[in-house]
Amino acid sequence: MVAPAELDLEKNPPVSQTILDSSSGGAAVPGESFTYGNSLYAKLQRLAGKLNVEQRGIERVPPSEQTDTSYLNIGSMWLAANMVVSSFALGALGYPVFGLGFVDAILVVIFFNLLGVLTVCFFSCFGPFGLRQMVFSRLWFGWWFTKFIACLNILACMGWSAANLIVGGQMINAVNGNVPGFAAILIIAVCTLLITFSGYKVVHLYEFWSWIPTFIVFMIVLGMFAHSGDFRNIDMGVGRAEMGSVLSFGAAIYGFATGWTSYAADYTVYQPATQSRRKIFFSTWLGLIIPLLFVEMLGVALMTATSIDGGNNKYQVGYDASGNGGLIAAVLEPLGGFGKFCLVILALSIVANNCPNIYSVALTAQVLSRYAQRVPRFIWVFLGSCVSVAIAIPGYSHFETILENFMNFIAYWLAIYSGISLADHCIFKRGFSSYCPENYDNPHKLPLGIAASIAFAFGVAGMVTGMSQTWWIGPIARHASDGDVGFELGFLFSAVSYTALRPIELRIFGR
Repeated sequence: MVAPAELDLEKNPPVSQTILDSSSGGAAVPGESFTYGNSLYAKLQRLAGKLNVEQRGIERVPPSEQTDTSYLNIGSMWLAANMVVSSFALGALGYPVFGLGFVDAILVVIFFNLLGVLTVCFFSCFGPFGLRQMVFSRLWFGWWFTKFIACLNILACMGWSAANLIVGGQMINAVNGNVPGFAAILIIAVCTLLITFSGYKVVHLYEFWSWIPTFIVFMIVLGMFAHSGDFRNIDMGVGRAEMGSVLSFGAAIYGFATGWTSYAADYTVYQPATQSRRKIFFSTWLGLIIPLLFVEMLGVALMTATSIDGGNNKYQVGYDASGNGGLIAAVLEPLGGFGKFCLVILALSIVANNCPNIYSVALTAQVLSRYAQRVPRFIWVFLGSCVSVAIAIPGYSHFETILENFMNFIAYWLAIYSGISLADHCIFKRGFSSYCPENYDNPHKLPLGIAASIAFAFGVAGMVTGMSQTWWIGPIARHASDGDVGFELGFLFSAVSYTALRPIELRIFGR
């Protein structure tokens, strides 16, 4: 049941949404409209303007403000966000959690990353329409069902952020064991808040440069580990058990790679409509695939050293004491104080990974209602940071379990989201020219979302039959040696059912 006040707001949107930019073709909102009037919202926005903080939320960006023409900004955004110790931590799960050898874990990393990044690259191409990813989703899922999608995205953003804070906390703890986990988490969270609070331009500027020191440190780690001679080529498994482990690890890898899908367009929204979509796609692809493969493979390689026989394996001791931070600290131990400095750099790399999560969760929260949209973006950034800290601190000592389960959750729901969106784009829209982005804020011109919601339910059914978790193993997963095939089936079920249901919805309702 929707409150009467909210229904009234649906029919009578705020002033900032009714002002149209005559040069935009409709429904774009010029930046000066955010400071109109004497409301608390306008006063906060005027203060933000004085501080040079981004004022725009989910309102459509007019062409006059789409001035970011750099493809390097796109690629570097994802290069920095994935050239981080979180990627390393995921690759490091291959041996201790899934029992994979070196070669099979490497093959899983390659294949499932190549698959997972495709939707992120594709949805990045929608940014030049001037709409954020969750807002653009209204053109596929309708006004009301998109609110449910937004809730899932908020959970994803918060989960991502919390997992990253835990990894950063482990790194700082590995440098100085006297720093408690909660204090290390707060350090990372505050650094992220300072950047995301300022908005799009500052986020892109930070990401443009921040990957460089992190890359240098990872090269040092690679060189030190190669020189140590402690790498072990753990044998590849065989049989049905191996298949199950490959599929389950693959689901986690896919979930990490595709995790940016639900906010990909947020970071190309200031790109002009004249930009080449092909170049946007490949800029995103390069920015994603290079760090994902390099850093995750490094994690796979380093974790093999924990298999060395002996009563005092420094790699296993470090991993037991401080997680991934302790593992890397064991590699850098011969460097003394410089090695600890490198660990600090890696800990701060988490900021680059968390910036997209915290920036986008603020935009997603505004999709929930008109009331939420009247809370300025930078306020939501602060609130989102607080929630992620509240999740990370109690989860600090259960990181491996949290990361594995969370990556699977990401893979499940984003596969369903992608199945419906791609089916609509390829079968019904048949290209970018068929979209009417000016309808984004008019519920009466958007799809009702009935076909999308039913298809989503079918996707969940497919997910349940294929998922493999400690608390539930689906019947199809059992036939795959308890391997997780939830995201594959979720995508297939949702895409096929939407293709069958959407023509019926169009015939009955005409939209």
